[in-house]
Amino acid sequence: MLTKSSTELVRQQNSMLVLSALRRHGRLAHTEISDQTRLASATVSAITADLERAQLIERTEVQPVGGRGRPRVLFEQRRDCAYLAVVVVSSDAVQYSLVDYSGRLIDRFSELRPSVAGADLFARAVRDGLDRLAGRARIERDRIVVISISSKGIVDPGRPVLIWSPVLGADRLDFSTALRPDWQAEIMLANETLLVASALGTTMEKGDLHPGFRSLAALSLGHSIGLGIVSKSGADHHVSALNFGHMLHMPDGALCRCGSRGCIEAYAGFYAVLRGAFEVPTDTIPAKFVPLAEMDKIAASARQGNRIASFAFRQAGLALGNGLARMFSLHDRMPVVLTGPGTRYFDLLQKGMEEGLSQSQIVRLEGMPPLSVAADEQNLVFQGHLNRALAAIDRSVLGLRPRAAIAS
Repeated sequence: MLTKSSTELVRQQNSMLVLSALRRHGRLAHTEISDQTRLASATVSAITADLERAQLIERTEVQPVGGRGRPRVLFEQRRDCAYLAVVVVSSDAVQYSLVDYSGRLIDRFSELRPSVAGADLFARAVRDGLDRLAGRARIERDRIVVISISSKGIVDPGRPVLIWSPVLGADRLDFSTALRPDWQAEIMLANETLLVASALGTTMEKGDLHPGFRSLAALSLGHSIGLGIVSKSGADHHVSALNFGHMLHMPDGALCRCGSRGCIEAYAGFYAVLRGAFEVPTDTIPAKFVPLAEMDKIAASARQGNRIASFAFRQAGLALGNGLARMFSLHDRMPVVLTGPGTRYFDLLQKGMEEGLSQSQIVRLEGMPPLSVAADEQNLVFQGHLNRALAAIDRSVLGLRPRAAIAS
């Protein structure tokens, strides 16, 4: 026998299914919602009526072509129901975006990150940026229900705490503590490559990306090296981000930005290629930031036949390939999608990557994994934010408890 509380939970879960269908497919008619959610027509009618009364969705009437016949009724999220703030932390800047409940971008701007490192100063800059974001749109703080933040580095899987990052090093930053009490929104933090993998996973679910595979790896190339893995599990997918860039590549090897020696990033990050191209000793303190213009010069030299520059990219590819080979030994062979600014040098990295991958037994037995490029990493990061943060808003407005945190 269903209790009142269990009946209410079922209703909330069904409401979540309806909202999720509208997010995936846009405006839908009653029968289309029923088809997508597999809920009975009467249940869809009851749920849409409840959501309309709660002002979470709204209906619009679309006249048929030619103007004859009854208008078609379509449902969609009410845009001004709630808002999402997205904060993307990169090596040299912080980007702020404001998104409405339907997932539409309202405003976006970027600011150079503070030149002086330190968690307190950085947290103050983020608070100021969020205040500016709300002020520009003339939206009260309490209308922003979720603040979703991403960064390269290591993230606490259960709390919005940045444990280590290229920006702050080992200076931890608890965003929840830093933003309270000014902001009462739910605060989410994710490794940037995890969000990329999440966005690619959505494409994989539709069958548009590497059909037949149940998992794939997103390898981010740039100042930092990151890896996210997405695996299909029924109708859902699981996403995780490994500390790939700081896996050991060579014992007592080149100095990494993290302070260790021999990390993959110490051979494959932009600063590593710069160090190799100019034959700088590998124990030299890594450059904090390498402009793309400088990397382009090294790449042009390599393409023109400069052996030292070519060797630097070849070594970077080898480190990446060796790391992927080790990962395949634990997770099985899967397609690899390369993202980030470093994809513009894929032609120089590919031979080394394939050489490193070929040293894996699973690659020798099953063949080289598919390697492809998705150059627009920032759009993937943003889509990853929307995937998880808008679902969190849905849970919040419906009063559902948060699901278990995505592995990071």
